[in-house]
Amino acid sequence: MTDEVFGRTIQLFLVDGSPSGLRKATIHGWTGVVFVASGATFGAMVSRAEVQRTGVYILAGPDPEAIGGMRAYIGSANDVRERIKQSAQQRSFWEIAVAVTTSDDDLSKGHVEYLEARLIEMAYAARRMSLDNATSPTGQRRRLPEADQANMEQFLLNLKIVLPVIGLDLLKPQPRAVSEVTSSVETRTLGEVKFEIRHKSGVHAHAVEEDGEFVVLEGSQALKDQGHVSNSYADLKESLVKAGILVDVDDQRYSFAQPYSFKSPSAAAAVILDRNSNGRIEWKVEGSPQTYQEWHQAQLMT
Repeated sequence: MTDEVFGRTIQLFLVDGSPSGLRKATIHGWTGVVFVASGATFGAMVSRAEVQRTGVYILAGPDPEAIGGMRAYIGSANDVRERIKQSAQQRSFWEIAVAVTTSDDDLSKGHVEYLEARLIEMAYAARRMSLDNATSPTGQRRRLPEADQANMEQFLLNLKIVLPVIGLDLLKPQPRAVSEVTSSVETRTLGEVKFEIRHKSGVHAHAVEEDGEFVVLEGSQALKDQGHVSNSYADLKESLVKAGILVDVDDQRYSFAQPYSFKSPSAAAAVILDRNSNGRIEWKVEGSPQTYQEWHQAQLMT
């Protein structure tokens, strides 16, 4: 007997009727309530009665110390409104504020401290964003009766579903090709279609697409200092060099010291070729003249 996977109904309510306004997300049958605000709608969010309840919150935005990276702060409070206002005033990087409470106000201080500690733990494990939290809550702070722990873990599972829907990948696991680095490349990419770029300079790169992310594999090479005027990803490339993800091979090439997940084939191609590039054409199925675009269109027809 195999486990069935059931769909979920997520209700996304536009509080003021505008897609750029305050949003409220819920899941049918779950007491959790998630509010999502920008800087412009932050005031509207903290004025909500639900946000005065016990809960957790997240502030997220571009990481000022890593080009193309994201930064987040995770907190908990008996009164989310007051604490999130204080945290927002102390941090300038955030662009998105998320407040998580419940419709029946049944979370205790112990519950939200457990949730806060687990969210920080899960965010560190996912490695999607750098955290602005100075310290991680200790295990002592997370002690709850067994039944309460089980309830909070279920709460987290629902929150893990909602956050990507509202545009926050804080807890989304890294692709297997990135996360399982102790395994061989062949093991991590087993069953995946592999793509490659073979440039006339001799630069050669390999990648796989997994769960909507384009992962360039370790050992792939990238051109350096080609002098092209137009390269929208030059800052990202510089940050990869500073982070030690791209390392020097010689005067003309870098090498990927570890796998790296790009948001698109074009972003990956631009970093590798050191110029703006249409990755859908530059990348080809490994050992084939078929471009990524041709391969993708073929998948849509099957």
